[in-house]
Amino acid sequence: MNIRKLLSATAVVAVAFAVTACQEKKFHVEGTIVNAKDSTLYFESMSLQGPVAVDSVKLDDGGEFSFSSNSPEAPEFYRLRIAGQIINIAIDSTETVNVKATMPDMARNYEVSGSEECSKIRTLAIKQIDLQNRAIAIERSPELGSQAVADSINKLLREYKEEVKRDFIFKEPKAASSYFALFQAIGPYLIFNPRTSKDDIKVFAAVATSWDTFYPGAERGQNLHNIAIEGMKNERIVAAGQQTAIDASKVSEAGIINIKLRDNKGVEQSLTQLKGKVVLLDFHIFAMEDSPKRILMLRELYNKYHAQGLEIYQVSLDTDEHFWKQQTSALPWISVIDPASVNSQNLALYNVQSVPDFFLIDKSNTLVNRAARIKDLDAAIAALL
Repeated sequence: MNIRKLLSATAVVAVAFAVTACQEKKFHVEGTIVNAKDSTLYFESMSLQGPVAVDSVKLDDGGEFSFSSNSPEAPEFYRLRIAGQIINIAIDSTETVNVKATMPDMARNYEVSGSEECSKIRTLAIKQIDLQNRAIAIERSPELGSQAVADSINKLLREYKEEVKRDFIFKEPKAASSYFALFQAIGPYLIFNPRTSKDDIKVFAAVATSWDTFYPGAERGQNLHNIAIEGMKNERIVAAGQQTAIDASKVSEAGIINIKLRDNKGVEQSLTQLKGKVVLLDFHIFAMEDSPKRILMLRELYNKYHAQGLEIYQVSLDTDEHFWKQQTSALPWISVIDPASVNSQNLALYNVQSVPDFFLIDKSNTLVNRAARIKDLDAAIAALL
C-alpha cells in the first residue's frame, strides 16, 4: 500500500474511533460534600469480589466532585467513601446522580437526586443504621438478661425483614434497591441469610428469577441463583439429618479447605503453605468493640508458642481496608483480608455462623478442632505441638 492510501486508511480509522468514542454511553455521579476540606473522596465499584477503586479526588473548600464511567448493561453498584463513611449508589443507565452530603456523618446526612433507585437505597441504608443502633442499645441495656437481649434483637430483625420484603423486595424484585437489600448486614451478620433461613432462600430466589427475566446473563443474577441453590441444598441436607460443616468435595489433599488471600503488605498468603506448623485459623473483624482484648489474647499465645511451631493465619472481614492495615501493621503473624467481608465464600465453606471464630490445624495440614469444641485453647495448642 502506498503512503497516500495508508494515510487515507489511517484517517478513516481515526474518524471511526472518534465516532465510537463519542457514542460511548456514560453515567455521572456528582455533587458536593460539606465540611470535608482536604479529605480524599473515593469512587469505588462494588464488584462481587469486593470494592474496586475507580477514581478519587481531594476535596477543596467547596467540596465539589464529579465522577463518570461507562454505563453498565445491567444494574451495578458503586459507592462514595471518605474513610469509613459510605454512600451507596446504584447505576443502570446513562443517568446523572447528584449527591449533597455533610461530614463527618455523610453516611446518614446526605440527599440524592436523579435516580429513584439511589433514593430507595438511601432509605434502606438509613433504616439499617437505625436498626443497628437499636440493637446496640438493647445489647447494652443493664436490666436485660442475655436471653431477653437475644429475644429482643431477634424480634427487631424479624420486623425489619418483614418491612423490607413488603415495601421493597417483593414489591419490585428486579430493582437495584431490592438486590441491595439482600446484602445488608447488622454488625458482621447478614440480615437476610439464605444459609440459615428457608424463608430467606425464597427472598433470594425471587430476586434471582426477576433478574433472569429483565437482565438475562447478568453476573449478579447468576450469583443470586447460585446463593439460592446453595441454600436449598443445605436445607435438604438439614432435613435429612445429614448436615456437615464442610463440603468434603472442596477439601484439598491436605485435609483443609485452602484460603489464598493477600496480607497487609500485598503478598498472597496460602493457608496450605503452612504445612509442618500448628496453625490457628482465625476469622476476625478489627472494627468490633472487643477486638483489642482478643488480639492481646492471641499475641500472648503467639509469643508463648511461636518458637515451638505455632502460626496464626488471621482472616479479616473488615470493610475498611485502610483501617485494617493500620490495625495489623505491628502484628507478627499472618493477617490477610477477605474483600467479600461477611459475604465471603470462605465463611460458608468453614460453616462460620458468627465472628470471631477460629479453628486449629495440625502439622499435617488437617483441621482437627474448632472454637465451639475447645474449652482450653492454650492446652489444645500445646497438645498439637
